[in-house]
Amino acid sequence: MTGVQTCALPIYFISFFSTKSLRVIFFIVNPCSLKFPDSINVTTLSGSRLIRFGFVISNIFNDSCMIVLIIIVCPRHKIMEHGHHHFHGKDIPHIKINSKTSIEDLVEIFSSTGYNARQLGDAAKLWAKMIEEDAVICLTIAGAMTPVGFGGIIKTLIEKGFIDWIIATGANVYHEDHFARGFPVKQGHFEVDDMVLYEKEIVRIRDVYIKFIETLAAEDKVVQEMFRNKLIDKPFTTAEFCNIMGEISAKHAKHPDKSFLVTAHKYDVPVYVSTLKDSSLAMNLGVHRLQNKVYNLDFVKEILEQAAIVNSSKKSAIIELGGGVPKNTAQQTGPMLDQILGSEDGGQDYIIQITDARPDTGGLSGATLQEGKSWGKVQDAHKGTVTVYTDSTIAFPIMAAYVLATQKPRKPKRIYKNLDAYYSKLQKTYLDRINKKQFKIKRKH
Repeated sequence: MTGVQTCALPIYFISFFSTKSLRVIFFIVNPCSLKFPDSINVTTLSGSRLIRFGFVISNIFNDSCMIVLIIIVCPRHKIMEHGHHHFHGKDIPHIKINSKTSIEDLVEIFSSTGYNARQLGDAAKLWAKMIEEDAVICLTIAGAMTPVGFGGIIKTLIEKGFIDWIIATGANVYHEDHFARGFPVKQGHFEVDDMVLYEKEIVRIRDVYIKFIETLAAEDKVVQEMFRNKLIDKPFTTAEFCNIMGEISAKHAKHPDKSFLVTAHKYDVPVYVSTLKDSSLAMNLGVHRLQNKVYNLDFVKEILEQAAIVNSSKKSAIIELGGGVPKNTAQQTGPMLDQILGSEDGGQDYIIQITDARPDTGGLSGATLQEGKSWGKVQDAHKGTVTVYTDSTIAFPIMAAYVLATQKPRKPKRIYKNLDAYYSKLQKTYLDRINKKQFKIKRKH
């Protein structure tokens, strides 16, 4: 007992369970001689697979400086039982809807049910919580979301201050500009002979049709002209690339109000393309590169800028539409700050993931947000995260409509114009740590 008494003990309360699942140890100690850190792992005492221990001040003796500590040691699986293995949930309602059912009502209905409807309701409410707590919110966009017109939803969310920065595939940026330019994109069908579509010069994305000449070739000419004399022979990030697209489209596009890139430029929302070369955007730079014009994408600065945004945020959050590289690009900000730069404070406070990918294949798109905790991508594996297994084209409009209906607009954070300041802050912190020889990779517990 003496050896345990000399350990530094935290004040951390754990609820009581059945006595069969607990080990209770009593200590009488002098509190004046103890220091109380944030936490300590009980495995240092028992060697078994146990959670952190807590203790309760049971009694204080008036005639001495002694207190009684009750050490409660509980197996980790018992904690899980305590949280989820009891018949204590809300009653499932017999749902009624009518002609007056609002989006707020619908989300409440979802939250009161089960399966992915419940997850969708919880996700919408979590997004509202992000807004209420003034978290810096990143939207990641994988899949073909803009060809079905969802750029208009993104545009509105930017205007209301509900999205602060964006990571998208190059395809989503490229196809979004079709609407600003007035190039045709139409509903088609998925039960077709694609050999026939090829002969008719129709490009298909599932049941969306795009004209080869009137849309794709026309857009290619636009992008080529945009960057004929832009970003040549100097380092740049994809945020700069997309800002230029937004700026030019704002001035010259036929329908600038139909582009979230234009709106992002107006509100200083940085838009990063997670894999520029894997898109028509970079392909169109090829015509200039063959004429010996050089484009130098500074992808390392880009990674640091994204980490700097999180580093400068009191609370940080992500809305993930699909998975892929955009998802990881946003989530890797945590490991960048902690694993690489030794800051010990990385990881997102909140993440919502909309995905149809399976978690059991080992792919990043299907990886659970809880798994991300092991990498330091999220602050807490047990709260602040919701995954909805469904199509983003179904879930995203519902979630967006809910926050637009329930939340007041926020003042734009103007992150794009502050990127240099965020970068400099991160750089100074890191260099100071190095110069003071305080750099050490360790995990926050």
